[in-house]
Amino acid sequence: MLLQAKIAIITGASRGIGRAVAVAMAREGAAVVINFTANEKAALDTLAAVEAAGGQGIVVQADVANAADCEMLIRTALDKFGKVDILVNNAGITRDNIVARMKQEEWQSVIDTNLSGAFNCVKAVMRPLLKQKSGGRIINLSSVIGQAGGAGQVNYAAAKAGLIGLTKSLAKELAGRQITVNAVAPGYIETEMTSVLQEAVKSDILKQIPLGRFGLAEDVAETIVFLASERAGYITGQVIAVDGGLVMQ
Repeated sequence: MLLQAKIAIITGASRGIGRAVAVAMAREGAAVVINFTANEKAALDTLAAVEAAGGQGIVVQADVANAADCEMLIRTALDKFGKVDILVNNAGITRDNIVARMKQEEWQSVIDTNLSGAFNCVKAVMRPLLKQKSGGRIINLSSVIGQAGGAGQVNYAAAKAGLIGLTKSLAKELAGRQITVNAVAPGYIETEMTSVLQEAVKSDILKQIPLGRFGLAEDVAETIVFLASERAGYITGQVIAVDGGLVMQ
C-alpha cells in the first residue's frame, strides 16, 4: 500500500477528480480529509466510497477562498489525526465568458478559489508540515487550459497557469525540507464540468486527443497517488499532463 499511515487533505473532494483522489488514496492506506464548500451530501457520498474502499476519513466544510477557513481545515485534520503528510489542492470553479463580457465577479471568484485557495491552504499547512520534519507532498491541480489557454476562459486559464508558477517556486523553497511540490494538468476528463459540453464540441475535442478518448477521474487520481508516494520522492517542481497527449510540451 503506497500511502500506508499517511494523512491526506483533498480540497474540493465532494465529487469528480477530488472524490476519485480520496478513494484512490484510501485504497492505498491513507486516511483522508474530505473538504467541501457547499454540498454536504456529495461529501458524505465520498466518505461512503472511501469507507467502502476500506479506508477512513472525515468530512470538513471550508471555503478555500477564505484564509481563516483553510486554517480551520488544517487544524481539524491535526486534531483528528495528529499530522498532515499530503495536501492536494483540487478545489476549483469555472465562470466562463468571453473577456469583453466577463464581469469582475466572474474573474475574481475564479482567481480567489482556484489560485488563492491553493495559496491559503499551503500557508495554513506550512508550519505543521515543517515542524514534523518528516517531509511531505503538495500536489496542485492545474489544467490543460493553464498550459494552452482556452477561449472564453481567461479567468480559469490565468488561475491554472498561476498554479504552475506557484508549484515551481514552492518546490524550490521546500526542497531542502524534503517536501515535494508538483502539479497535475488534466485534459478533458469525464466529470460534471465537461458533461455540459455540446456533442459537436465533444466531437471536435476528441479529434485533437491522440489517445482518442476523454480521460477518467481515476486516470488523474492514480497519477496523484504516485506523486504522493515515496516512489516519487525524487520528483519535484514538475507539471504532469494527464490529457491523452492533447498538449505535448
